[in-house]
Amino acid sequence: MSTVALRPVEDADLDALFDQMRDPESVRMAAFTPEDPEDRGAFDAHMTRLRTSPDIILRAVTSDGELVGSVGSFVMDGQTEVTYWIDRAAWGRGIATRALALLLDQVPVRPVQARAASDNTGSLRVLQKSGFRIVGTERAFAAGRTTEIEETILRLDA
Repeated sequence: MSTVALRPVEDADLDALFDQMRDPESVRMAAFTPEDPEDRGAFDAHMTRLRTSPDIILRAVTSDGELVGSVGSFVMDGQTEVTYWIDRAAWGRGIATRALALLLDQVPVRPVQARAASDNTGSLRVLQKSGFRIVGTERAFAAGRTTEIEETILRLDA
């Protein structure tokens, strides 16, 4: 089993994170993505905002010292939410579950919410293994699929 760790996102991580976040299969699975995943300028501006906002925790996820994604928390409409993105080459190895557990140790607020495309069974499994419970669904436009899809809303209370 690999050693998963979190650290601050560094400038040197941005090229790899950009490549991970524009992988077509990953974009389709995540669904709720930027309108144009190929827009490096928009990606850089977004990452600058995430890395400098005092209300956002953004961490690089490493597996055995290698960058494999990112995980973070943010506040939207007064609700703390978590999000993560793991390189498709690292899917299915428990990395997202371990990274999320490490992040949740850094987020003292409860409840915490998360969202995933309802057909993204891998992400839903990660969240439920982490203690999140389904509290509802809603339909929303998913840029990664260029259509409206069902999104599952989950919450961690303790």
